[in-house]
Amino acid sequence: MSHRLDASADTAHWGYFEAALPPRLTIASGDRVTISTVSGGTDVLPPADWGIPAALTAIHQRFGGPALPGHICTGPVAVAGAKPGQVLQVDIEAIDLHYDWGYTFVKPLSGALPDDVKAFRLFHSRIDRIRKVATMPWGHEIALDRPFFGVMAVAPPVEWGRINTLPPRCNGGNLDNKELVAGTTLYLPVFVAGANFSVGDAHGAQGDGEVCITAIETGLIGTFRLTVRDDMSLVWPMAETPTHAITMAFDPDLDAAVQIALRSMIDLVTVRSGLDRDEAFALLSLVADVRVTQVVNGNKGIHVMLDKKWLAKVR
Repeated sequence: MSHRLDASADTAHWGYFEAALPPRLTIASGDRVTISTVSGGTDVLPPADWGIPAALTAIHQRFGGPALPGHICTGPVAVAGAKPGQVLQVDIEAIDLHYDWGYTFVKPLSGALPDDVKAFRLFHSRIDRIRKVATMPWGHEIALDRPFFGVMAVAPPVEWGRINTLPPRCNGGNLDNKELVAGTTLYLPVFVAGANFSVGDAHGAQGDGEVCITAIETGLIGTFRLTVRDDMSLVWPMAETPTHAITMAFDPDLDAAVQIALRSMIDLVTVRSGLDRDEAFALLSLVADVRVTQVVNGNKGIHVMLDKKWLAKVR
């Protein structure tokens, strides 16, 4: 069955995740849901004649601003039967552009070079949804052929209380992983009944690192198939593209994130291929890529990419 949940003042939560946040929609495991998102506070809007979505205006009027520093998310969507300890499989079936504009900014004390920027500067880009390009104010055209959601999350554990959406954590959240495009599957550990999946922080384009702290921030419409998996167990989010397995980790220390993501990939290789841990570690040194997801969200991100051909059974 297919469902739709559009961003609105009644379906959005701004700046936080919380186990107590009630779902805006409940679906069956294996159902498909199409979710629209909006982005941006009043301080980043373009001129009115660029087209401000009515839903974004309504969210501004209802909430005034974020409850905690963070993103406007649509959801949550509960999946009937999901239980703590299980895994939510999120098949990202389609992602479509939703705005005719985007924004990027730099500001002091932020990003990978916090001391280099002396004043807040906001850059609006025009988006051609037919050509799938954004034109920056200085003239560069940037392809929007791989848009993705920076934030995809399940509800956090009850004991975490209300948390802001900025640092990525075990429940997902602000992953900012540019590999999570249409055709990729994301796996998230479940912490509460129903899982309670939310999405936001739409990115038209972003490089690994997201070094200035923003991508081309915009609005997107995503179609997801949400399936409860009781045959899997995860501590950290992971993903699969048609060709690669991806393990992810987040920590204030980038070295610690590398170690967590590598150990997760070693776990995957040993289970699927039959190699022992030393053999798997050696293999990763030869054929895996350790990539910096982002370095600007408090918890820095690392993802390890491995061609799935190396997961075939060898013994």
